[in-house]
Amino acid sequence: MRSRIVGLVLVFAALLVFPAVPHAQAPQQPAAAKQPAPPAPPRDLSGLWNARNPRGLNLPDSWGKVAPVLTPWGEEQFKMSKASNGGTYTLDQTNDPVITKCQPPGVPRIYIHPFPMQITQTPKEIIMLFEYDHTVRQIFLDGRKHPDDITPTYMGNSIGTWQGNDTLVVDTVGFNDSTWLDRIGHRHSDQLHIVENFKRVDLNNLHVDITMEDPKALAKPWQGQMFFELHPEWDIMEQVCTDNSDFLGFEK
Repeated sequence: MRSRIVGLVLVFAALLVFPAVPHAQAPQQPAAAKQPAPPAPPRDLSGLWNARNPRGLNLPDSWGKVAPVLTPWGEEQFKMSKASNGGTYTLDQTNDPVITKCQPPGVPRIYIHPFPMQITQTPKEIIMLFEYDHTVRQIFLDGRKHPDDITPTYMGNSIGTWQGNDTLVVDTVGFNDSTWLDRIGHRHSDQLHIVENFKRVDLNNLHVDITMEDPKALAKPWQGQMFFELHPEWDIMEQVCTDNSDFLGFEK
């Protein structure tokens, strides 16, 4: 089981005030050449994963080095955002819905919150359990289509299709417009469409390529990428936003 010295409240406070950083790793000792990781089991993403940066840098507040190309509507919405991460606003000034209302971060923003996720897989679906506020996402693998009368949600309606034995393509629509795409305030409409390529490159490493399309907010598709490392020795812990909002004095 994974141990932590700092309490969950302080972890959450650090998340809001400082740039996101990966879980600390023990210093590496001099050793022989690193052996390649064992191959991944075919068509299997299951495990407990934590985000990492391949160059050892901080996790991002946004996606990539290039800002999105916004429509006039998207520009107007972005100007109204008062982000406390990567912005100039303090915690009592921000209008970030994750902070002020404890709303779910949504997809894809939830990936850049520095908490692990656990993937459980059956032949019919994948369940993603995020430690951050115990958020749950379903990805259906049974060949169904997106419903015509889709109900808008924070995580959207996700359909997965395997390409080969190591890559899952996930198509997601049906979002509400309550979330930000990142932690600095780029917003989206209910027309958001996300395609993710989950590629398990070996037993211990998972790469996710993300393409965001939104004709109302984005003048052209916006792309991002995340890297995850397997941690079979960890367990998902309980992290509840409303508990920490009391500590930080936020409005519920």
